[in-house]
Amino acid sequence: MPKRNSGFTDKLAKVYLKNGQTTVVYIHVEVQGQYDEDFAKRMFIYNYRLFDRYDTSVISLAILGDDNSDWRPQSYSYGLAGFKMSCRFPIVKLTDYQQNQLKWQALKKSTNPFSIVVRVHLKAIETRNSNSQRFYWKKELFKGLYEANYSMQEILDLFRFLDWVLALPTNLEQQFNDFVTEYEQEEQVAYVTNIERFGIEKGQKDGRKEGLQQGALQQSRKSVIEALRFRFKRVPQSLAKMIQAIEDTKLLSKLFREAVLTDSLNTFKQKLEQSAST
Repeated sequence: MPKRNSGFTDKLAKVYLKNGQTTVVYIHVEVQGQYDEDFAKRMFIYNYRLFDRYDTSVISLAILGDDNSDWRPQSYSYGLAGFKMSCRFPIVKLTDYQQNQLKWQALKKSTNPFSIVVRVHLKAIETRNSNSQRFYWKKELFKGLYEANYSMQEILDLFRFLDWVLALPTNLEQQFNDFVTEYEQEEQVAYVTNIERFGIEKGQKDGRKEGLQQGALQQSRKSVIEALRFRFKRVPQSLAKMIQAIEDTKLLSKLFREAVLTDSLNTFKQKLEQSAST
């Protein structure tokens, strides 16, 4: 029996041509974080379903964020008795930006916030077996937030992603916190070292501590579930309930990183159950 498809695309945008033509084009962008033998077929299915629904041109594009540089699905086709159907789609392989120095430098020079997201993602994969290398790159990527001249809100949002994905052991995390404080003092800014980073952890002495902690828990649970939906389209209700029942922000931060990097929902569930039992 074929696998049932969830039917949810990652991103669909409606755009118009620059030459003044009134043609409407839908661009379907699919982000794939791990190997999937049926991925090309899924791209074909999404494309024809979107075309059937909107009755206009649909361009499907794929962003491949897995660590297998050889996996590059770009087409799907089938045919029989003189009939043939095919679909070919452009891809962007994120590991190419790590293996090609020119592309990596282009990412560093870019002011597009997505460039820092890609660099964090790639370094998370590269350093998952080396805390010392992760510590080094976490500092380098943090400096990149300021060098790109992002707004204060963009820096805070991107820092949260950086801090979650490039997690460090307690001793190195403290060293990183000290580095952040020193760096912001030298640059005469105070974005990350304000309440956004330390307020919830240290608590507030004016009676708001409990509310902040509950808000942090709620947001952390939501982030874990959204990360899983981003990766795997559908999160079983039973798994979502397990996440919603967690009362430990440190565990939720750990689970968020697992959600970003895990290869399957089953693996994630096993990690969750192991963490809950310890």
